[in-house]
Amino acid sequence: MKFHEVKLPSVAQHSLRYVLPAAAAATVACVLVLAAVGMPGRVPPLRLLMPPEATNTTGCDIFKGEWVPDPAAGELPYTSESCPVIHGHYDCMRYGRPDVGYVGWRWRPDGGCELQRLDAAWFLAAMRGRSVAFVGDSLARNQMQSLVCLLSRAERPAPWTNGSYVYRFERHGFTVAAFWSPFLVRAVETDPDGPTGNGAGLWSLHLDEPDADWAAHVGTFDYVVVSGGSWFYRPSMFYDRGGRLVGCNNCQVPNVTDLTLRYSLRMAFRSALRAAAAAAPDRRATRTVILRTISPSHYENGTWNEHGDCLRTRPARRGEWEINALEKDMRRIQVEELAAAAAAEAKRGEAAARMLLMDATEAMAQRPDAHPSKYRLWQPDKFKVSRDCVHWCMPGAMDACNDMLSHMLIE
Repeated sequence: MKFHEVKLPSVAQHSLRYVLPAAAAATVACVLVLAAVGMPGRVPPLRLLMPPEATNTTGCDIFKGEWVPDPAAGELPYTSESCPVIHGHYDCMRYGRPDVGYVGWRWRPDGGCELQRLDAAWFLAAMRGRSVAFVGDSLARNQMQSLVCLLSRAERPAPWTNGSYVYRFERHGFTVAAFWSPFLVRAVETDPDGPTGNGAGLWSLHLDEPDADWAAHVGTFDYVVVSGGSWFYRPSMFYDRGGRLVGCNNCQVPNVTDLTLRYSLRMAFRSALRAAAAAAPDRRATRTVILRTISPSHYENGTWNEHGDCLRTRPARRGEWEINALEKDMRRIQVEELAAAAAAEAKRGEAAARMLLMDATEAMAQRPDAHPSKYRLWQPDKFKVSRDCVHWCMPGAMDACNDMLSHMLIE
């Protein structure tokens, strides 16, 4: 697929290039710019505060690049001892991973650019009095906990323990939260075994109804990061707002059209992005909604339920790990739905929410070495996969997504 690069100003007027499908680029270039700049209340009050050793990234596409050795890798950014927030699913060191080489890399964008590491004190100062919510599945929580641990180097949040979904940095009045919503829309499990009998279940997805567990609360947040993907593989039935069955994904039910997960992913993100932007209309013009694109799994020599594993100890070189056709479609759908949501918001003029794309797929696709595999908390009653090549060790590759977030919001 041919792509065009669309240059967008960031919050502080530094330009970023967001990669969009060629078919969408012509119509989206203008509306995204309108949605990104010129709105009141967008720039943090401390926008003139520069991070240590700030690097000019004007004109860079921070989402295209490669992983390079990190000269600062000798000092870990955090561990479960220094940051007890880390869930056991991501705590590879505590659960015996023998190497720490996966921490010794940083993401370097193309063109001689440098993506600055998130500076905790600078970030908290610039985000004083604000809040960010991560909405999605356990990978959203993965990113949330990464951010909390990175920021804890400047201030210890409350509560200072694992298991919370809300953390408050009291001195800075900054809140970080995660909302568990793997399908983003209202979902009901109707059969725990499901048609495949592998424990993936059978789900009823109401694709026009954003999940109230998050949609009823994100209106109080300044920044909303929406992500998801892996749960859409599960067998599911698709319903519209009127309760009409419109199709399914791998349901194996006679006379029901299998529309595949491409349909449910598209409709769920369409509903979620619009709901995130529209929550609390009086605060709409000061809200930023970010879509983080899928991060692919890295199972080799089998699938997640058939002896697959992720045993590599170094990042893949550019082009060495090719995401599959379905993953490419999933990323494309997310990019298209973000562009459509941005176009819809732009029509609201100064009352529009700002819509941004964190296109992390390429960066994360190059990290087959950074998953927990067997080195994690084993809870077969809650998480039956014996080798985890979906989530990310902490510290590790997911921290780069928060470097991207910092750059997008306040550099």
